[in-house]
Amino acid sequence: MISAEQNEQMTRVGRGTPCGKLLRRYWQPVALADEMQGPRPVRAVRIMGEDLVLFREGGRYGLIERQCAHRGADLAYGRLEDGGLRCSFHGWLYAADGRCVQTPAEPEGSRLCENIRLRAYPVVEKSGILFAYLGEGEAPAFPHFDAFIAPAEYTFAFKGYWDCNWLQALEVGIDPSHASWLHKFFEDEDPTASYGRQFRGVPSDAQIPISKVLREFDRPEIRIERTDYGMRLQTLRRLSDAHTHIRVTNVLFPQAFVIPMNAEMTISQWHVPVDDTGCYWYSIFTSYGAPVDKATMRNQRLKTYPAPDYRPIYHRGNHWGFDDEQQRKQTFTGMGFDINIHDQWACESQGPIADRTRENLGSQERSGRATADGLARRQGTRAARAAGH
Repeated sequence: MISAEQNEQMTRVGRGTPCGKLLRRYWQPVALADEMQGPRPVRAVRIMGEDLVLFREGGRYGLIERQCAHRGADLAYGRLEDGGLRCSFHGWLYAADGRCVQTPAEPEGSRLCENIRLRAYPVVEKSGILFAYLGEGEAPAFPHFDAFIAPAEYTFAFKGYWDCNWLQALEVGIDPSHASWLHKFFEDEDPTASYGRQFRGVPSDAQIPISKVLREFDRPEIRIERTDYGMRLQTLRRLSDAHTHIRVTNVLFPQAFVIPMNAEMTISQWHVPVDDTGCYWYSIFTSYGAPVDKATMRNQRLKTYPAPDYRPIYHRGNHWGFDDEQQRKQTFTGMGFDINIHDQWACESQGPIADRTRENLGSQERSGRATADGLARRQGTRAARAAGH
């Protein structure tokens, strides 16, 4: 169990908070590249309590403060022109690096703009996701994850919003044992019709559907290995004297993980705070066999997390689509067949920020709590370094 003080430190992400400082030292997803298509590639972005505007002009991305430095008008409604984003109020023009380069309402020859600059962050595109570095100093290099170096046709990116703190969302993603319960299906489907769907195919070197593996072998052995990048979790389900199903989860500090989707595809996922009480998950699906059928993957997911905001059709306000008849006959949760909704319920129903002082943890929670403890320790280490200790 962690203390109320530790919970506070790990869940508050605004500028100047311990967790906010830490997360800003890593590249963070801010949008899908798909969101910047069309004739006006401008989008409002809220991340870690900051309101920003993302735009593309002349082949370059800019991510700057959302309020104009002049009178605070909303730049998300600005005009893309002359190599930047122009405020619709008085025409002040901002470059991608946040510099004000024109103040056209001022007298001829005015040098006012030379002293005006909005906070701006560098942006790069990786495998269909736009990442930004919001920290101080030079941005770190990108790691050579498979998801980042695979050819474009072998990756697919998507995202979805959850109405809860980012840490709750991260923990459900790396929890090894919940899949046997939360994602339990009472009927097995034809594996040939399972493309793009998690927990619906057949594991490699096996004939038994993964849905049956999870349903019938619900007390896995969990092994945890600390690594230089975070943790490696091995979840073992002994199927027989000759066969053991092993599922490996790699936890990448501070808030990403890589999990198998099926025998040929992995999911690399980040849980990114919008603010203290909301987050987006961003996923890159990486295929090691054939190119990804992106149209099928996208259409499957848009049914429950529709564009343009990628907010779920099922949520706290409509009881996450709960159906008691389905719960009796088809699924353990009664909340449909999209496992993202199952995970969403598990996270959101704890409350926007879970009261961890009331938890009674079992042996299966070692992985999630090790992540939380590691985060708390590294926050403390960085704080001590900043103080000169």
